[in-house]
Amino acid sequence: MANIDEIIDNFTTLEDWDDRYRYLIELGRELPPLAPAAHTDANKVLGCTSQVWLDTDVRPNGAGGPILTFAGDSDAHIVRGLIAILFALFSGKHANDILTIDAPSLFEKLGLREHLTPQRSNGFRSMVERIRSDARAALTAAV
Repeated sequence: MANIDEIIDNFTTLEDWDDRYRYLIELGRELPPLAPAAHTDANKVLGCTSQVWLDTDVRPNGAGGPILTFAGDSDAHIVRGLIAILFALFSGKHANDILTIDAPSLFEKLGLREHLTPQRSNGFRSMVERIRSDARAALTAAV
């Protein structure tokens, strides 16, 4: 999977939005498959028009706090691409860092806000909030 810097670079080099959509779909295809057992109601992200599942793994990391890694899936190709972008941004990070990352700013920088439907934008915000909620829960559990 691409890291967030590669994704940003690729988005800036692709000037045509059809190419950017294809790239977004390609990112989604690169997501590792989510285990069938993880397609549960508990992992379902509310507020998304499409079906979206997010599975969070929390590892303690001593004084540095918990580290969260994510796996996910969607029934929509573009949404899978958005998930891939969010995972590049958040997965493998400390819970405290996750809470300070400005995902909406990245969303703006990539030009996604004006090129996605309002429903997809709301779904993006719901996924970010779910990730942040999991980070807050991991910090609370670590205390």
